[in-house]
Amino acid sequence: MDHTNLIQVFDSVDEQTRDLERILSSRGSLPLLETVDHAIGLIRQMIIAYIEDLGEKNLPAETDEVLDVFKILVKGDPSWNTIRDNIRELVYYKNCITMDRNDALPPVPEKMAVRTLRHLFLFMKTRCMREGRLGD
Repeated sequence: MDHTNLIQVFDSVDEQTRDLERILSSRGSLPLLETVDHAIGLIRQMIIAYIEDLGEKNLPAETDEVLDVFKILVKGDPSWNTIRDNIRELVYYKNCITMDRNDALPPVPEKMAVRTLRHLFLFMKTRCMREGRLGD
């Protein structure tokens, strides 16, 4: 099976995450809302690419939120629930920002968002590698 799209998505997410990490390292901060939105969007891309690569499930609608996309992933394979709380953490950050409740966020939430993104990337990449989806 051709895994080209999945490989491209993972490479792109890795590079974008590295960029965020570099900026954080040099500047010490990033714009919070944009960073959280970007992290959620990248996670959504990885999940959709995996679902597409799997070829056994219906793809989510363009308008589906990340947790709805995640539900498609986990249906029939509850082992994916190990990352549910990490995704929900980013959605919580977004909701706090949207409701003007930054006081409910952890210290330096943009750093936590990028670290959570990296964690999810590594988890999904490792799983895809074990499944032979990302090549050698």
